[in-house]
Order: sequence, then structure tokens, then C-alpha cells
Amino acid sequence: MSAPAAPVWNALSEEDRAWLWGASLRLAAARPGAGLALVGGAVRDALLGNPVPPADLDVVVSGAALAELVPLLCPGAEVTWHPSFGNAAVRLSGGRSLDLIQARREVYPVPGQNPLPLPGTLADDLLRRDFSLNALALQVDAPGAALHLIDPAGGLADLAARQLRPLHALSLYEDASRLLRAARLAGRLGLMAHPELLAQVPAAVAMAPQTPRLWAEWRLLLGEPWPGRAAQALRAWGAEELALPGLGPLFAELDTWRSEGRWVPAAVYAAALLWAAGDQAELWGDRLGLGPGPLRLLQRSFQAQHGEGTPENLVRRLLRPDPYPPLSGQDLLALGFQPGPLLGEALRWLQSRRDQGHFAGREQEAAALLAWMQSRGLGGESEAQRP
Repeated sequence: MSAPAAPVWNALSEEDRAWLWGASLRLAAARPGAGLALVGGAVRDALLGNPVPPADLDVVVSGAALAELVPLLCPGAEVTWHPSFGNAAVRLSGGRSLDLIQARREVYPVPGQNPLPLPGTLADDLLRRDFSLNALALQVDAPGAALHLIDPAGGLADLAARQLRPLHALSLYEDASRLLRAARLAGRLGLMAHPELLAQVPAAVAMAPQTPRLWAEWRLLLGEPWPGRAAQALRAWGAEELALPGLGPLFAELDTWRSEGRWVPAAVYAAALLWAAGDQAELWGDRLGLGPGPLRLLQRSFQAQHGEGTPENLVRRLLRPDPYPPLSGQDLLALGFQPGPLLGEALRWLQSRRDQGHFAGREQEAAALLAWMQSRGLGGESEAQRP
């Protein structure tokens, strides 16, 4: 076993080591020339000294067709195929799972869209990835108890410097979601942006509207231990356009509450994101696949008082830390409205927006009401005064 390989192997659970070694032995006996390697986050986290979750194992198979090997590598296991890339998600005994990946290379016929997979080697598969520290692999050769750490892109040096470096000059242009993934990793692992990453930020921001996978990365960001740190990384890198206005301070406050030991579930972060999205809340909720829960949580938070420590209470304290008297019918009359249907409609509109948590004070209510009138072609106070 090579010296760099030892910490990765030792960081794995006994069950995972047994599976990797047994699968390698069976593969070597049945398909000479084929090989398997542990890749990606498990290798990176082990070298950083972080625990490796049993459900976070990616294994690349090279030298043979994966479809022929799954029964050999995972006899009796539950397998879900992903035919577009030829990969398989495998559920092992005891609830453990792993992803088997057919070694491939990739090209991007259209930047921002899904890549085209092509047959490739283990080296090809590593070099198609996002950052050098994710292009490391523990190659398991059998027989002979040989374990080798493969580093085709200088990932070990970048790990030592704790920096995120893209693998090539068009990396973030071809897939802008990699920039959001970089922010997630920076927030979770305390990593810095390499100058090459910073140089590619403008291209990633420009390509973001054409990159549907960005929504999947946003959803993953909500499940990070410290989403506020990821948002802060985007701001520091000049990629604020990928986030919503005002979202960073909200996430930072929630991160602070978590650091103080409070229970802040991901749904509270999601509700804060939807509040920052404003009129686009439903769009963001749909694109992120959040379901109705976070939006309902946001609405409940402003419809009644809730107990200390509940998600509703956390959202209310975050978005409206200081209670204020909302605009009333008398206030609208003072602004120039006349009694009648228009006044009632304006009050109902204000209340619906209030219930969704869009206002933090009377000034915001008044400004939003003026914008609402103008959007309806009412023209401001003179129209409000019409009988």
C-alpha cells in the first residue's frame, strides 16, 4: 500500500473495505484487465481527515462494461440504473449504498447542457471532473494487496493548500453549476478559491441562466451544514448574481443560530430563500423541487404566534425581528384612498403579502402598495382618490 493511499483505506468502514476488496478479487478473477477505484468525495474527505459517510462512496469501473459486471460485483443487491450515463446506484446490506460509475470521458456539445458521455479510462474519468481535489482515486488492484492513490491533476498539492482549482480553462463555462458546488465545498470544508477559479467566475455567471443543473446545486446547498458560508463565498468571489438579493445576511444569521446550538432545520433555510425570492417564490420552489412545505411554513410563521424553538418561530424572528403595526384601512385613507372596492382590494393584497412574510416594516408596505397600484395602471395617489 502506498503511503498516500493508507489514510484513505483506513478511513473507510470495515464493511466498505471488505466490499471493495471482495469486489476487486472477483473482478480480477472474471475479467483480467478490468479494475475498480474509489473516487471523489470519499477520497478527498479521508485525506482531509474528515469522516467518510458509508453512503458517500463512488466507485469507477474500467476495462469492461459495467452492465455485465454488476451481478458479479454486487450479487443479490438492489440496483437502480441510470441509463443516460450507464451508472448504477446500488443498495447493499445494512442500508449502505454506493454508486457504480462506468469509466468515461465527456464533451459538452452545448455549454450549460448535459455532457455527451464517451467510452474512457480511469484517467479520463478523473479528468472530466470539476476540481483537482475531486479528481483523486484509490485504485484497488487484486490479487496482491496493491492500493494506489491516483492523482492526475495535482489534487494532493491543492488539498495541502486547501484550495479549489478547476481542471481546465472552460470548466465553469461548460457547467456553471460547478461554481455553486465550489461554494458549497468552501463553506463546508473551509476551502479557498484558486486564482484560476476566480478568473472563470464571470463566464460562470454569464452561463448560469443556460445551466439547468444549477437548481440541483441550490437544493444541495440548503442541506449543507453552513449554507450561509456558501452564500458568503459567492459574494467574496464576485458571484452575487447567482444568489437572491438579501439572501446572504439571512443565511448568515441562521448559521449563527446553528453555531449557538439551536435546532435550525433545512426547511427554515428554504423558507428564508423563498422569502428572498419575493414574487418568484413559487418559481424557485418548483425549480428546486421543494414541495409545498417551505412555502406553507413561511405563511404559517406570519399568521399566528408559535412556540419558542419551533420552525415557525425561527422564521418569524428571522424575517420580522421587531413587530410593527401594519398599514390599516385608516392609513390607506390617509394616503388618499376613498372608501370602496379599490380600498378593500388593496387591503386584501397587503394582507396576502404580509402573510407570506414579504414586509419587515410599514415603509416596505407603503412602497409595495405604490408599486402594486402602478402595475395595475392606477397611476398612484390621484387614482386612489377616485370615487
